[in-house]
Amino acid sequence: MNKLFRYKEKNSSIATELLGGLIVFLAMIYILPVNSSILEAGGADFQAVFIATAICSGICCILMGIFANYPIALSAGMGMNAYLAFSICGSLGYSFSEGLLLIFASGILFLILTLTPLRAKIITAMPKSLKYAISAGLGAFICFVGLQNGGIVRLDPSTIIALGDLSDPTVLLSLFGVILVLILMQFKGKIGTFAIVIAMAATAVLGLILGLCGVANMPKFTWSNTLENFSAFGNNFGKCFLPENFEIFLKPESYAIIFSLIFVNLFDTTATLIAVGKKVGFINEKGELINGKKAMIADSVGAIICAPLGTATVTSFAESTVGVESGAKTGLSSITVGILFLLSMFLYPVFSIFAGVESGLTPITSLALVSVGCLLFGNLKEIDWEDKIVVITSFLMVILMVLCYSISDGLGISIIAYCAMMLAAKRGKEVPYILYGIALFFVLSYVLKIVI
Repeated sequence: MNKLFRYKEKNSSIATELLGGLIVFLAMIYILPVNSSILEAGGADFQAVFIATAICSGICCILMGIFANYPIALSAGMGMNAYLAFSICGSLGYSFSEGLLLIFASGILFLILTLTPLRAKIITAMPKSLKYAISAGLGAFICFVGLQNGGIVRLDPSTIIALGDLSDPTVLLSLFGVILVLILMQFKGKIGTFAIVIAMAATAVLGLILGLCGVANMPKFTWSNTLENFSAFGNNFGKCFLPENFEIFLKPESYAIIFSLIFVNLFDTTATLIAVGKKVGFINEKGELINGKKAMIADSVGAIICAPLGTATVTSFAESTVGVESGAKTGLSSITVGILFLLSMFLYPVFSIFAGVESGLTPITSLALVSVGCLLFGNLKEIDWEDKIVVITSFLMVILMVLCYSISDGLGISIIAYCAMMLAAKRGKEVPYILYGIALFFVLSYVLKIVI
């Protein structure tokens, strides 16, 4: 074990690594019902996605642990799943299996970028402030989806968006969950660390009690045997490769979606790897990840296998830092998380309460989206507020991702605007050529969308 993971060299032990893995799993366990609930809104089967998420997360965590020896856990990315369900499959009209094929294509290209110097060049080309703006925009998008799914905001014919119906018990339950998780996040120690899990459990218990008291549209358990769950997963497995799905590559907007998926995943995973790497001591004097190529490859492979299994793109989870703070420093911690994810496949009936209620709202899982979105939005503090062009671009990125209900449109229009403003301000030489190429790509995609 020590030859494989070198935990003694890092002043760790098997017990410490196993405990760190358990803590990370408990901090991440919310992703199983939350991802299933989100993708169900995009046309997927809740049970099938639950099994797929558990399998994909398990495989990717074990791969990261064995191949890269990093204490980093992976699962379906928050934001990527919302983008798939509500933007790609929702407003853009792609079927769920077609959306998975787009994710598969982006995963292949993401791996190619990782195996070549292009990944590093693209990361370097994007200004630091805009990297954080992308993350903040993603947070705003996730938060908006969470508020919408919980019924806290609703469509209104006069104002487009308005406050939800507060006379609806389901909306009040959603609001209770959101307020509770935001309060718990302010506590230090274990309460703050597991705020999402605690809030989801408390909201589920309250919903059960209200349901037993006769209140309609409350969460409830759906009992099913393991065979039924795996049957649902089997029916969904590999559906992205149906021959008719490949017609989506005739649509110009498909390539903008693929590019956006790569772009968001690129910065999301890199930021997490660096954040965890700093805590473990995996950053060298040049600011580079030691053995980082293997970690990035493991992450990239995960982006490929998720689509055939039937779930959203996986990414490295920031919750991995919880295990690091508990003493975990090797891939044994990640393997522990992976094994626990695989075992969780058999616990679907316990998690069935987190599915949506009869009215279509998701009062329990919506709080996770709102809380994660709020945390990501905090990245705005890192932008250069003295640079007017950066401020305008960041604002456009955040507001357009929400109002266009599309990460790709918010990203594309903002980058085009940034390059145009820099040229107008005679600062064009400050913009890397790669970024001009990215802006040109989005311009062409919009032109083709109009012409074809």
